[in-house]
Amino acid sequence: MPRPIRATIRSSALAHNLQVARRAAGTARVWAVVKANAYGHGLLRAAKAFESADGYAVLDFHEALELRRAGVEKPILMLEGFFSAEDLPLVARHRLTPVVHNLEQVAWLEKTKLEGSIDAYLKVNSGMNRLGFTMENVRVAWNALRGHAQVRSITLMTHFADAEGAGIAAQLGWFRTITEPFQAPRSLANSGALLRFPEARADWVRPGLMLYGCSPLAGESAETLGLQPAMTLSSEIIGVQNLTPGERVGYGFTYEAAGEMTIGIVACGYADGYPRHAPSGTPVLVGGQRVPTVGRVSMDMLCVDISDVAEAYIGSPVTLWGEGLSADEVAAAAGTVSYQLLAGLAARVPIREIA
Repeated sequence: MPRPIRATIRSSALAHNLQVARRAAGTARVWAVVKANAYGHGLLRAAKAFESADGYAVLDFHEALELRRAGVEKPILMLEGFFSAEDLPLVARHRLTPVVHNLEQVAWLEKTKLEGSIDAYLKVNSGMNRLGFTMENVRVAWNALRGHAQVRSITLMTHFADAEGAGIAAQLGWFRTITEPFQAPRSLANSGALLRFPEARADWVRPGLMLYGCSPLAGESAETLGLQPAMTLSSEIIGVQNLTPGERVGYGFTYEAAGEMTIGIVACGYADGYPRHAPSGTPVLVGGQRVPTVGRVSMDMLCVDISDVAEAYIGSPVTLWGEGLSADEVAAAAGTVSYQLLAGLAARVPIREIA
């Protein structure tokens, strides 16, 4: 028998969440962000579920070429652009849309004769101070791209640092100031901005996290936003221990039983992608009933308090996150974000796809 842990991916949930994004986007076109193996859900699996998107956004050439080899003909946006002049033949040959965000990329483009024409995104640094052109150099980049005989179109883009929290007003204002002289389509909204700020829809939106059924907004659950969890990580209890007061649990003896208690040992650990730093009290479902973790998460196992679950036994089903227990809640308890949980799913965890 195989180890009981598994991740179940529900393709209908992926498709549903894309439609939520589509409704929020209004007339804007939608890039489905499928970077990082589609946030752990499987690149080709997600691309198929997102087939009604207007294009796919990825991070590197491996992802882009995998989509093309699978027969995807829609536009593919390269979110970090290209990394050397040697990449440009691939960009042109496979009809990729690179994000140009620094002057070195501009110089490589100017020196390279492409096989055919490409579309390009010009990224503006509106205050996040990660990638993108500033007021001081955006005109140089714009003129170079406009003057390149093989750059067919330019779309202006930026990325919001805190669309789910403080908001986008300052960044949006600065973006408008920087790009005011240029007439071109815009791409602004990530998941949080798409759901909170209609003014950020522009011409193209780039939802990511929401497509996978997690909330991008602080204080609003995925359920209230109409999103469905697409990944459920589940396992089983593989051992039971009865503790007396004062007995301790796990590595470092970080948890001590205050009274008599029963703990269940779950076949899931940090080598499966569960956060090692998740503290005692992180929620888990055992047979559909919420229980807390106890002690330190180890490589292959974690412990849960099943003292109040009379029907719990070896073989009882366990949900680590997903259906009935949002990855957002587990991530918050562990002091991280659901992005990390989903994208961090380990390769050793078997995946089952259902409709």
